[in-house]
Amino acid sequence: MAAQAEDAMAKLALSENQGEAAAAAAPPAAKPEAEDSDDEDDAPPADGSAPTAAAKKKRKRKPKKKTKTPTTQTSPPSVPLSTLFPSGDYPIGEESPYRDDNSFRTTSEEKRHLDRLDMTYLNDFRRGAEVHRQVRQWAQGWIKPGMGLTEIAEGIEGSVRALTGHQGLEDGDNIAGGVAFPTGLNINHIAAHYSPNAGNKTVVKQEDVMCVDFGVHINGRIVDSAFTMSWDPVYDPLLEAVKAATNTGVAAAGIDVRMCDIGEQIQEVMESYEVTIGKETHPVKCIRNLNGHNIGQWKIHGGKSVPIVKNNDTTKMEEGEVFAIETFGSTGVGYVRDDLECSHYAKAADAPHVDLRLTSAKNLLKVINKSFGTLPFCRRYLDRLGQDKYLLGLNNLVSQGIVEAYPPLVDKKGSYTAQFEHTFLLRPNCKEVLSRGDDY
Repeated sequence: MAAQAEDAMAKLALSENQGEAAAAAAPPAAKPEAEDSDDEDDAPPADGSAPTAAAKKKRKRKPKKKTKTPTTQTSPPSVPLSTLFPSGDYPIGEESPYRDDNSFRTTSEEKRHLDRLDMTYLNDFRRGAEVHRQVRQWAQGWIKPGMGLTEIAEGIEGSVRALTGHQGLEDGDNIAGGVAFPTGLNINHIAAHYSPNAGNKTVVKQEDVMCVDFGVHINGRIVDSAFTMSWDPVYDPLLEAVKAATNTGVAAAGIDVRMCDIGEQIQEVMESYEVTIGKETHPVKCIRNLNGHNIGQWKIHGGKSVPIVKNNDTTKMEEGEVFAIETFGSTGVGYVRDDLECSHYAKAADAPHVDLRLTSAKNLLKVINKSFGTLPFCRRYLDRLGQDKYLLGLNNLVSQGIVEAYPPLVDKKGSYTAQFEHTFLLRPNCKEVLSRGDDY
């Protein structure tokens, strides 16, 4: 037993010596290359213990995806205009040279110098005009019979807010830019100032004629433009008459031009058209108590009116003024009156200082001052700001003359009305039609 054990021990020692010699003679094993990793857990534990299976697993770094800057507008429009025009230079409107006695302005170095003095406000107008063009061109393809007025109004207004970058939910944001006034959706005999209130169930029908009137502003520089839609070609002559009349008014306008001369030319063109509906032919009439107007900063109606019929108003347009030429045609009597539920309101620019006793009126006035200033608003906008049970306070502000109500304006029931409108600026050396587009 002892001899066998000694022999076994000798053999074991010899085997260990041979193993050590072989290990010393073998070349060193290549170390694996380190993998790039952001995970510190891949390093061996500090205490020298064996790494876990999770730590042994090698992970490759994933390249970060780069966010592409949009270069085209979406449908519905949602890309802010500042993203599409990073330089901050926005498309120029239609520039028209002055005519007749004012033709010298086009080449006058003095007038050209004046035109270059301050371009900041002009760029605000151009930015608002481009927002209007992009939103309305989308809306013209999107609006269809069967849609509700609330859906249409909120779709247009939501796109305007997205493109201007002003959602209007914070104090002062809507005053800085965004929606200039409630979207007017005026169907058939309703000519102006109709916007759906909460709960409105009106749906556009195939046989309807609908005027779409909305505005955009940047820093109070308002672009006001409107168009009319119909889905039955029988109404095409009505739309053509009004569009032609608006273009005539825009072409006639200029520095030192009298309002009466513009109105006469508009009426002559408009009333040269007629439209046959069923078996009855109707002359297209100007709605004589609706007018165009000049536009002030944060004031949609600046104080001057542009008639659309012949009259005796010798007031002249002046250099630097902004005007909206809007013409209204009707198959009815050509005269509108107040009717239906009111949706449009605006704080009066010369609102009196009144000691309000009604708490709801006081609170609502604070909201109006912070969110709209003198810009028009509607009841849906108050709902959107979280206001409720405000009608009593709103009516009190109206009765005190602090806020003005603008109810819908309607012609004879059963008649059809249409509207087209453009905003232009009388620059020192040319007239720029800001809202002009490929559509109208």
